[in-house]
Amino acid sequence: MEAKSGRTKPYLETLTLGVSRVLETSPGVTDVNFREKHPAERHMIVSWEMKNNCILPEDLKNFYLMTDGFHMTWNVKFDDYPMQLGSMVINSISKLTQLGSSSMYNLPNAPTLADLEDDVEEEVSLSEGNKKGREKPCFNSRNLIFELDSCSGNGKVCLVYRVSKTGLILPDTEIWFLDRALYWHFLTDTFTAYYRLLITHLGLPQWQYAFTNYGVSPQAKQWFNMFKPITFNPVLLSEDKEAFLNKLDPSKVFKSKIKTPVIKKKLLAQTTDSQKGHSNTVASRNPSFPGNTARK
Repeated sequence: MEAKSGRTKPYLETLTLGVSRVLETSPGVTDVNFREKHPAERHMIVSWEMKNNCILPEDLKNFYLMTDGFHMTWNVKFDDYPMQLGSMVINSISKLTQLGSSSMYNLPNAPTLADLEDDVEEEVSLSEGNKKGREKPCFNSRNLIFELDSCSGNGKVCLVYRVSKTGLILPDTEIWFLDRALYWHFLTDTFTAYYRLLITHLGLPQWQYAFTNYGVSPQAKQWFNMFKPITFNPVLLSEDKEAFLNKLDPSKVFKSKIKTPVIKKKLLAQTTDSQKGHSNTVASRNPSFPGNTARK
């Protein structure tokens, strides 16, 4: 079932934290669409937990009991034609599948994600969101990794469980971003915090890369500056409250500089040079100087 956000039920405003109204009033934004989904039945959640031998976090479980997944898109006018720009997606409970268990290609002996991960450096990069130096997830028996969002092919947002040495699955989960180069970047500790990030970044393309060391692409940065300039650098905003203030010092900007006039000196030098040149010309034409013999 699809419905435009302006005609959905009142609970949509609570579900989207009012972002649909913000988008509808933004210049250039068209076709704010929300794909309304029914709540997941409780037996579906229990079945998923039994199949994967782990318990869903309480906040994610409550989310699925409200709506079985989330899908919201919005377009912009580009050369008078609508172009989809924003996409906010959270997979349904049936598509919350585990990564790394199957091969990437439908071929015999095809490599899995675990095989490809061996070629990647073991140390996780200390991105802005991972200043504590958390241990990066791996596609092995020590981690259970489930896909929350495919990010339109730009990577994967994953729900990560840790497994103890005794084989016990720890209840605490983390949200990580796996980029296309198979590098891991920490996002948040809880699903609620990640959901807020998804909403506040309006589902702009490659917004997850804002939490990596190399940031978003130049093209995506232009879209950020147009529709979400404040949250483009959330770390800078949290550390320096005056980071976005234009600091102007009139005493430095409009400070006058007194220069020594050099016009008179130049004129004096030009006059001396011209006098010397004139005297040399006269001496060469006058044959009566001593040492010159007049030819009779």
